[in-house]
Amino acid sequence: MSDQFDEKNDGHPKGFADAIGSYFQKGSTGDGVESFADLLDSYSPGENEDVRIGDKVKGEIISIGKDTVFVNTGTKIDGAVDKTDLLDENGELPHNIGDVLDLYIISLNENEIRLSKALSGVGGLNLLQEAFESGVPVEGKVTEQCKGGFHVEMMQRTAFCPVSQIDAKFVKTPEDYVGQVFPFIIARFEEKGKNIIVSRRTLIEREQKKAQKKFLEDVSVGSVLEGKVTSIMPYGVFMEIFPGIEGMVHVSELGWSRVENPGEVFSQGDTATVKLTGIEPGKKPGQLKISLSIKQLTGDPWDSDEDRFHVGEKVKGKVTRCADFGAFVEIAPGIEGLVHISQMSYKKRVLKSEDIVKVGETIDVMIKDIKIENRRISLSIRDAEGDPWVGVKEKYRIGQAVEGTIEKKEKFGYFITLEPGITGLLPKSKISKFHKPSLIEKLKEGEAITIFVEEIHPNDRKITLGPGDSVDEGSWKKYTKDTKTASLGSLGEKLQQALDAKK
Repeated sequence: MSDQFDEKNDGHPKGFADAIGSYFQKGSTGDGVESFADLLDSYSPGENEDVRIGDKVKGEIISIGKDTVFVNTGTKIDGAVDKTDLLDENGELPHNIGDVLDLYIISLNENEIRLSKALSGVGGLNLLQEAFESGVPVEGKVTEQCKGGFHVEMMQRTAFCPVSQIDAKFVKTPEDYVGQVFPFIIARFEEKGKNIIVSRRTLIEREQKKAQKKFLEDVSVGSVLEGKVTSIMPYGVFMEIFPGIEGMVHVSELGWSRVENPGEVFSQGDTATVKLTGIEPGKKPGQLKISLSIKQLTGDPWDSDEDRFHVGEKVKGKVTRCADFGAFVEIAPGIEGLVHISQMSYKKRVLKSEDIVKVGETIDVMIKDIKIENRRISLSIRDAEGDPWVGVKEKYRIGQAVEGTIEKKEKFGYFITLEPGITGLLPKSKISKFHKPSLIEKLKEGEAITIFVEEIHPNDRKITLGPGDSVDEGSWKKYTKDTKTASLGSLGEKLQQALDAKK
């Protein structure tokens, strides 16, 4: 049997000849044996509606001839591939009967299906033109960069690929593509092959669309996916959940904790597990709006054990927001409480929450009240720091001389700060009892002054102060009572010395 008969028999490929031979060997009758008419019909030539030029098919090698390799295309007509199209770098055929190849249909008629492995290797200008007309990929090597793109060598011809068409993504380092071999689509074929423009991007996007369609058919709302951060915006993070398919995690869905700046949570290129929460049509035809969530992968922290926190417990928290009426403090991921401005300090009057705390600062707070059903927790900074009036009677005694700072001067008297959180009043009527009242009146807010403790009322948080340099022995003695002179301090000692000198 000649090589020509091996390759073709009256228009039928070798697969047909093998089938006929098998028929006559088995006989024309018997169970499970096809009739000759059925067999002939299955190999009868004609237009096949299942395939068309440009389709990619998987074919099993059924015969290898001198110049042609025949492949089972899964249709009534076997495909034929030029053997030179399949040779390796050493000029050898690396395939055997039974191997499965990925091939493209480059021509199709009622007698044969011609296949090609992306038209790689040496060929003529006619093949390039045929590839252009049929949209079949052509293999080419990027030889060098040039203005606006790259020179690509394919089938002993030089083509041009714009930089925007070398990839489906933004090209940061064009030099990385030089020297690589890729399949391309011929986008323009002019002047008998003198002007050839190719695109790799078109081919990538074509394959991506097929894969994307299948991906979207397999996923649904609620699916858990892996995402990669592609861009970060003030309102959320965009993540690629499949090549060419992006979704957005809104800033409110990044976590149960409040996020003001997504860039503080993620960087470009980071990966995270996300939950698909919505798919709907976008503004443009064919575009999809995909919503993702990270926080929905975990339970709502407010639904946790109610005994997690207790009233009176001192905890640490992070300041998340400052408002006119107070500051919000996160004491656990997703759980915020409010420190009302009245609960910020025992030591000074607070007009703005920013005067006490800053966003991002970690502070100690005490839990004042918990209402899980309303998702509200009341917190206190001042209670966590401690009340300076606790034990004030042990710190100060009636008749004791102390030094303070004038906090504020009013018509009815001066407010004197004895220590942070402890302020006493020096009534206007007491100032005249000073040795030199005019000197006291000249003092300014923020300046130091020495006075005596006259009255202490811890429950009312009040201390009444008296003149510290009076020489009125009777006035001074009524405040000393049983208190030792030593307790009066340096000023008391001087007064005692002055009184002793008079005796």
